[in-house]
This record gives sequence, C-alpha cells and structure tokens, in this order.
Amino acid sequence: MNLPLHIAKRYLFSKKTHNAINIVSMVSVFGIAVAVAALVCTLSVYNGFQKLLGSMYSSFDPQLKIKVVEGKTFRTNSKAFETIRKNKDVSVFCETLEENALVQYKEAQTSATIKGVSDNFRELTKIDQLLYSGRFALNEYDFNYATIGVGLAGLLGTGNSFIDPIIINAPKRHGTINIANPAASFKTSQILLCGTFGINQSDYDNHLVLVPISFARDLFEYTDEVTAVEIKLKDGANEESVKKSFEKLLGPDYTVQNIMEQKADFYNINRIEKWMTYLILSFILLIALFNVIGSLSMLILEKRKDAQTLSELGADNKKIRKIFLYEGRMIAFSGAILGIIIGAALCFLQEHFGLLKLGGGGNYIVDAYPVNLMFKDIILIFITVLVVSIPSTWWPVLAYFKKRENTEV
Repeated sequence: MNLPLHIAKRYLFSKKTHNAINIVSMVSVFGIAVAVAALVCTLSVYNGFQKLLGSMYSSFDPQLKIKVVEGKTFRTNSKAFETIRKNKDVSVFCETLEENALVQYKEAQTSATIKGVSDNFRELTKIDQLLYSGRFALNEYDFNYATIGVGLAGLLGTGNSFIDPIIINAPKRHGTINIANPAASFKTSQILLCGTFGINQSDYDNHLVLVPISFARDLFEYTDEVTAVEIKLKDGANEESVKKSFEKLLGPDYTVQNIMEQKADFYNINRIEKWMTYLILSFILLIALFNVIGSLSMLILEKRKDAQTLSELGADNKKIRKIFLYEGRMIAFSGAILGIIIGAALCFLQEHFGLLKLGGGGNYIVDAYPVNLMFKDIILIFITVLVVSIPSTWWPVLAYFKKRENTEV
C-alpha cells in the first residue's frame, strides 16, 4: 500500500479542525474546475467554427488542387497528368481556368472572377445543393450557360428570370493598347444565365461566375491551358498518401494542395486565435491554482502534530513531504476532472439545444455557437493542469520542510 497516498486521501475527504480549510479546498477545486471548463468550451467553439466553415468550403472546393508554382497557366497533356487522370483513387479529374473580367448586365457592371470548368464539375462539387434559384448547366442545345454567385446576382440585378444574357469584357492577351480607342483592347462575349448559387462566403457569392471551360478559353485567348486541376478522390482513399504520390510524380514545378492548404489564411487565423485564447485561459488556470497554495499551507499548519508523530514512528521527511504533494495534486486533478465533465456537458447541451445564441439579429450562417469537442484537446488540457499544478503544490511543501529541517538542525 502506498502510505503517503492513503493518508493524503484521508486528509482530502476528512473533516478538518478548522472549517475554513475545507472551504478553501473546495474553492480551490471549483476554481480549477471553472477554468478547465472554460478551456474545454472555448477550444470546442473554435473547433466548431473550423468544422462549420471547413464543411462549407468542402462542398465547393476540391479535395486536392494542382497548380503551377511559377506562372499562372499550364497544360495537362503530359504523361504525369495522364497517370493522375487514370489513378485508381481518383474519382473526378476536373480542369479549370480562372481569370478576372468586367461583367455587365443591362446598366449595372462590376468586376468578377470567371471560372471555366469541365463538364464533370457537377460530380466534383455539391453545386446542385448550393443553388438559390434556377439550375446548373454549362452547355445545352449548342448554347453556353453561366451560373453566378447570389451576391453577384444582387449587385447586377439579374433577378430570377434569366432572360437577358450577361456581357463579359476581358482584356486581350495579345496586341497593343489603342489609346485612342481603349475599348478595342477588350474582348467581349455574351453568355446566358441559368442559375445562382451561394455558400455564404463573399469570395464566391459576390465574385464568381461559372462558365464552360471552352467559353473561358475563347474569351481569354487560351488554347488548352488551365490554371488548376481539381480532384475528387474515391471513398476510402488515403488523401495524404495520394497527395504525396502526386507531388512526387509532378515534381517541384507543381504544388498539390488539400482543402486546408487551399484555405490556409482562414485555418491559420483560426489556429492562432485558438492558441492565443488557450494561453490566456491557461494563465487564468494558473491564478486559480494559487488557491491550492493557500489550501496546502493551511493543511500543513494543521497537521504539524501528525507529521511529528509520523516522524517519531520512523517516517522520514521525504515520505511525509509526499503526503502533502499528493494532497495538492489530488485537489488539482479533482478540479480538472470536474471541469472536463462540466465543459463536456455544456458542449453537449450547446451542440444539441443551441443554448448560447450568436445574437444581435445578424444574418449568420448558424443561430448558435457551433461546438466540436475533440479528445486531443481534453488530453492537452489535462496535461496543462499537470504542468501548471507542479509549482503550486511544490512551493508551500518545500518551503515548510526547508524551514522544518533548519529548525531541527
């Protein structure tokens, strides 16, 4: 039997001579529990936002995206791309071409991103689920069609009738600019509208126009070039393994990006905010652990006679010191476990009942704060309590026993 641990348990749960010690111990436990619960809930909310926006992006963006490192466009008629096209893990191989242009509808005009896509774009994304009005089409009956972001449709005032075409003006890639007639430096094409889509992200909703890739190549004066190859993998494929094999196959001239790398700015900002909040709340946890110092100091003073009795019975200072160290750690870990339970319960309630609303009457994607409780965060929080609790338990115990040893000398 571990005698110091057994005595520490008795000290923790037994009634003390002075009720203040019990009160301070309970305050210590609940103080740590509140700080830990705050850590659990806050980190889970950041995970929730990342999961929410990640799912929104993944409904439109590909699992893997191949781009050239230098320059803007490239061709896919090489052996390497043919190998990728026929790879057993590739479900959809979609070529895209993006350029900026001036879009005009009747009297309204604005800049937009024209994205030419292959005929299999519907299989690559969940575009049919993202439609606000109309339908998605690229070519029908020898006519080209465009699908535009819902925000862009509002800026242009296209409505839902889709009768009149939009006019796209793109600067010519070849030739010189005619100062006397600047309009001659632009190539103009018209295309019919068939629908509007939206994913609640301004980068897409307010700027993007989806057109057939053949139309985009003709407008921007390309032949068979693309700006990216977008890939959807088959179910069960190992994304990281496939990504590495494509990188090795293509060499250093190309980059293969997963969804997190495609949206690196968003994920980096979310990650920085999450860990800055973690550091702030860890500092609050450290402050809460100062209560353990007070609780241990009062307990040591009360149990001086017990320590003297144990010493006379043959226990050395090291063993007696362990009793109070175990006491402090049990207070810290009791608070940590209680805090994790409370935090997990609050996350469960928030996830299923949406208790904490975003408020303000704003037009938000969701009504309540999203949460995603992750096991690795629980482990991190528990390790944090372990690391931070060490100085708060060692300091009062070592201070007392150092004084005791000096007195004995």
